[in-house]
Amino acid sequence: MTALPLGDLLRELTPQVLGTLVRRHGQFEGCEDAVQEAVLAATVQWPAEGVPDNPRGWLTTVASRRLIDQIRSDHARRERESVTATEAVPEDVPDTDDTLVLLFLCCHLTLTAASQTALTLRAVGGLTTAEIARAFLVPEATMAARISRAKRRIKAAGSSFRLPEGAEREERLRVVLHVLYLIFNEGYTASSGSDLHRPDLAREAIRLTRMVHAQLPEDGEVTGLLALMLLTHARRDARTTAAGDLVPLDEQDRTTWDRDLIDEGTALVKASLAGPALGPYQLQAAIAATHADAATAEETDWAQVHALYLILERIAPNPMVTLNRAIALAETEGPRAGLALLSTLDADERIAGHHRLLSVRAHLLERTGDTAGAYEHYRRAAKATASLAEQRYLESRAGRLRSSRGSDAPTNPATAP
Repeated sequence: MTALPLGDLLRELTPQVLGTLVRRHGQFEGCEDAVQEAVLAATVQWPAEGVPDNPRGWLTTVASRRLIDQIRSDHARRERESVTATEAVPEDVPDTDDTLVLLFLCCHLTLTAASQTALTLRAVGGLTTAEIARAFLVPEATMAARISRAKRRIKAAGSSFRLPEGAEREERLRVVLHVLYLIFNEGYTASSGSDLHRPDLAREAIRLTRMVHAQLPEDGEVTGLLALMLLTHARRDARTTAAGDLVPLDEQDRTTWDRDLIDEGTALVKASLAGPALGPYQLQAAIAATHADAATAEETDWAQVHALYLILERIAPNPMVTLNRAIALAETEGPRAGLALLSTLDADERIAGHHRLLSVRAHLLERTGDTAGAYEHYRRAAKATASLAEQRYLESRAGRLRSSRGSDAPTNPATAP
């Protein structure tokens, strides 16, 4: 564990330590504050003094002391201090990881779906409040208030620190899977910043999903989500150049894809599809497996990809699904067919103006020979994304078109560089 870079080590340990404290002391907000103070202390002390032999135990001890200090210094909590001092603290089981229980606690049914997701991304996924705010397209102050309210609501609900059972467990599981999916997506394609991806978040999402799968190996959607993550993560090294520039799927060196992850993911896809039900994660995993099965981009079975997206669109309608189906449709029936399908999304406020819609339209316009339209949409897409890697890629596509057109390049002030 200590071989990990300090940032990765602390990201991995933080939810484990938080879970331990919540199990011991039964309060969420105070525990999280104490853990954050312990992590801050570690970032100062460990580089100078060395990582302790038991870093998780060190963080747990420091965080516990900070929590007790908080309780003692708060006059309004004197009654709780008395209870905390007299109750027996349960013995820790060696190597016990309470992260999964913490994950389900963050997805408490008294919270709204947005609050469940935000709280889990903060407490378990390790995203900053600013990063979560960008994902939800709200101001950082608004997101901070939302997370604080979620913590207070969990406290008011008097939730016990245990895995739920029966129907409640099934309902919360769907939220848990969605949150893990969001964490992985943020890791695979960061919503902002200079790097295209954040492997630490992607690995953490995979680790947590493996934990859920170990608990529920027969659940097709859990299996499908894990398969989707593995098959997608297998492409990580091929997605950028040495300089950090984005490489699209059809231009990637597929010999650098991680075959071990692909083999594991493919086996999981087959297992998930053997069940009686079919869910969106299973279908997305099947699509990823179809791409992984092609030795070259030209060998991709686009007809199968389109058919899978068509099924996915019917059982889980979503503008991003339609957008991806348009890409597959363009491969089977031509770019104009893809553009016609994209036009159905223009009135959908969930995606209108999104850089993905703009960039896909630019690509398809380029394929039809409309270089002026493609140039304009590449430029608009570059301005619409906060990811610097995506900006560079989209601007380079626009620049290439501008260079190829020479004096015929667009001169509209709104689109000119």
